Amino acid sequence: MADQQKLSENLISTNENNKTDPVRPTFENGQLSYLGFDVEAIPRNLIQDYCNIASRLDLSYNRLQSLSGLEHFKFLKELVLDNNEIRDDIVFPFLKELHTLTLNKNKLRDLDALLEQLVSRFPNLTYLSLLGNQACPNQLSSLEKDEEDYQRYRYYVLFKLPRLKFLDSSQVTGAEIAEARRVGPFMQVVRPKDENLEGQEEEVASPSSHKYTPLPADGQETEDMAPQGTFGKSKYIYYGRHSEGNRFIRNKDL
Repeated sequence: MADQQKLSENLISTNENNKTDPVRPTFENGQLSYLGFDVEAIPRNLIQDYCNIASRLDLSYNRLQSLSGLEHFKFLKELVLDNNEIRDDIVFPFLKELHTLTLNKNKLRDLDALLEQLVSRFPNLTYLSLLGNQACPNQLSSLEKDEEDYQRYRYYVLFKLPRLKFLDSSQVTGAEIAEARRVGPFMQVVRPKDENLEGQEEEVASPSSHKYTPLPADGQETEDMAPQGTFGKSKYIYYGRHSEGNRFIRNKDL
């Protein structure tokens, strides 16, 4: 009876501890996973406990908007950030060893700004996936995009990151790299800034502020002006072949 009572007390204690303890990550053979906990930043205890021993970090299915603290993972080789809320203002740390980065289904729009960071922060990057972001123009991000849009995007990315061996869902070929060197500089897609679009919307919304008219300024009519006419003799005679009815009329007859 005493042994059963002690076992029962231990189970109760374990259950209570599980309720109060913070959610623990999964770590095995250098692979650290912390999935689906709705965090907006990397937890401090995760950084302190695993930054020196993790070679692969999976933070998918959270709400990450910041990567502060990631710079401490000096030995990181693979980073998975799928299904988060990473935007164009994200700041990536310098990670020399990193060769794999997946950013699928985030909120990245500015491809140029992203590629500039990837070039300078991850010198050994060979695997990249951006599916599901507006920066990656395919049908996962917009139904209006087609294969040509996506191929132009691939050429431009490979022109900027020629060391890539795998991009999105397919392997990079030697022929594709050669073509990217040739046409890549011309594949950049210029997207208008949001503030410019807002200004255009305001201008369209209030057409009275800039009213276009083909009439000269001194001849425009306003709402409180009546139509005006002129009196006088015509100084011109029309000799066209369609003016048979007026061919004998002269200025003195008007």
